[in-house]
Amino acid sequence: MTAALIADEQQTDPATGQARCVLLVDDSRLQRRILRVLLEKWGYRIVEADSGKNALKICRRRHVDFIISDWMMPGMNGLQFCAEFRALKRENYGYFILLTSKSETREVVHGLEMGADDFLAKPVNASELRARLLAGERVLGMEDELSRKNRMIGAALDELQGLYDTIDRDLMQARKIQESLVPERLCQFDHGRVSMLIQPCGHVGGDLVGMFSVSPTRLGFYNIDVSGHGVTSALMAARLAGYLSARFMDQNIAVQRDKDGFHTLRPPEQVAQILNARLLADSGIEEYFTMAYGIADLETGIVNLVQAGHPHPAIQRADGGVEFVGEGGLPLGLLPGARHQSFEVGLNPGDRLLLYSDGFVEAPCGNGKLLGEAGLAAMLEHAAGIDGPDLLDHLFRRLVATGEGVAHGDDVSALLLEYHRD
Repeated sequence: MTAALIADEQQTDPATGQARCVLLVDDSRLQRRILRVLLEKWGYRIVEADSGKNALKICRRRHVDFIISDWMMPGMNGLQFCAEFRALKRENYGYFILLTSKSETREVVHGLEMGADDFLAKPVNASELRARLLAGERVLGMEDELSRKNRMIGAALDELQGLYDTIDRDLMQARKIQESLVPERLCQFDHGRVSMLIQPCGHVGGDLVGMFSVSPTRLGFYNIDVSGHGVTSALMAARLAGYLSARFMDQNIAVQRDKDGFHTLRPPEQVAQILNARLLADSGIEEYFTMAYGIADLETGIVNLVQAGHPHPAIQRADGGVEFVGEGGLPLGLLPGARHQSFEVGLNPGDRLLLYSDGFVEAPCGNGKLLGEAGLAAMLEHAAGIDGPDLLDHLFRRLVATGEGVAHGDDVSALLLEYHRD
């Protein structure tokens, strides 16, 4: 590169568009003057300091790109100044060149350890100085590019965080809406009570529990598990809650009016048939769901149930023993015209019936196995003296504890029907 070409080049900071700033530190005014002439010819802006102490003051109040410092100076020498400079909090990197007559490897290594980037032997050769500066330009250029990209990444992360916060607020509101679908966790009747639990694995989930009654002794109840997780499943669950509304009985597909105009409950197999047809009639819906739905007569203790791909309902007798009932059945929303058969179970005073989602029996245990029906039965037997919502909370806590820290990625829900005669 010729001297004319070197003189025409402008060494600029890409971030500001200004010429690079070089801080000359030397107790010799003549040495600083010689270097200043060369550097200004190459397009640099120059700042001077006659000691390491004064140089530090400059570095604290203004930005410098290069520092060319003599090693041997009275008071704070160049090596000490370099260490102090590296300790400063700076937004950008400063390329540090030490001028020295030292050539021993041990001295050079010590200088590098203290933070120097390069060395230049005295007396300074112009071509060698220029080469050292070009090497520094490459380092500063890469640092500038890295800072620019970091700023871009930071801005993108801030934007993503803003979007995440918006989504998070929406999901929190969605959770409140979903919780409103089960306004009461405990419903009392003359001869029994119903307790309910929903624990989504995220903000919202696809599990649903509910009940409704057409008289003090006749009630319908259900536990539903929509395929998948998250928002889509939650929307489907909300839709199903509308089909089985306890507040608007005339819109509830499980309820019909008799010839006298009174509300009565449809047989469970008809409810499954209607829900299956409703879901398949809507194009574009890929979700399906499992369900256990029952009708209880609290005068007699007779319960009619339909099981549509849902886990087997559990009956815990008054003596603490546990049995599982049902034969499975197809999930709803998969096959047109799918048929489901209802079955009957009898409850005696002190017995209780538990409907639950597969989040219970498919929960991972610390030994790598799933909880299964045997594990759930053991939990129920262990909690024979606990009842109502306290039992469901106890089961969920035991479920989490059984996992021994293993992440549980499924929604958990349950409905408990307790039968008694006063």
